Amino acid sequence: MNYLAHLCLAQPSVSSKVGNMLGDFMRGVEVATLPVAVRDGLENHRLVDRFTDSHDWVQAQRRQFSSARRRFAGVALDVLFDHFLWRHWSTFYAQPRSELIELHYRHLQAGDALMPDLMRQRVQRLVEHDLLNRYAQLDQVGQALDVIAARIRFANHFAGMVDEIAPRYEALEQGFLAFYPQLQQAVAEAALEQEWQQVQGSGI
Repeated sequence: MNYLAHLCLAQPSVSSKVGNMLGDFMRGVEVATLPVAVRDGLENHRLVDRFTDSHDWVQAQRRQFSSARRRFAGVALDVLFDHFLWRHWSTFYAQPRSELIELHYRHLQAGDALMPDLMRQRVQRLVEHDLLNRYAQLDQVGQALDVIAARIRFANHFAGMVDEIAPRYEALEQGFLAFYPQLQQAVAEAALEQEWQQVQGSGI
C-alpha cells in the first residue's frame, strides 16, 4: 500500500503516523533506537505490506502486467490502491476525507524530529503540494508512477505503466473494494499498536 493507505491504517497519533510511514525510509535507521510507539507503527506498516504482498488476488493482479514491467507491478498497484481509496473514501471511513487527510498532515509535521532526513524531505513535499489529494483521476496516478520511474537509477520500462492499468481499471477497482476491508480486518485483529492504548487522547 502507498502513503494514504498506510496513514489511514495507523492510529491517530504522531508516533503512529510516523512509524506507519517509516517503513519506506529505513536506510540507516536503527530500529532499536526508535521510541516504542514508533516501532509499533513500523511493525504495523510491515504487517500491511506482508498481507498485501501475499494476498492471492494481489499476486494474481501483478502477474497480469507485461514481463517488461512486472518487476514494478507492486509499486504500481500500491499507488493505484491509494487512488481507489481516495475515490471510495466514504465506503470505508465515516470521517470526511478532507478532515482526515488534514489530520495526517498535522501529525506528520509534528513528528518531524522523529524522521530520517529523506523521509523528512519527502513528507515536507507531501504536505506542501497536498499530494494525498492528488489521486482523483487515473492520469494523476500515471503521473505519480512516472515520477517514481524517473527516480530509479537504472534503465527500466516503468514509465507509461498506467497504459497497462487502464484496460483493467474496472476489474482492479472491484477487486480493491473487496480486498481493502480484509486488510482493515487483518490490522484490527493483529492489534500491533497496543502502546497507543496507553497514550490515547494525548496525541503523541
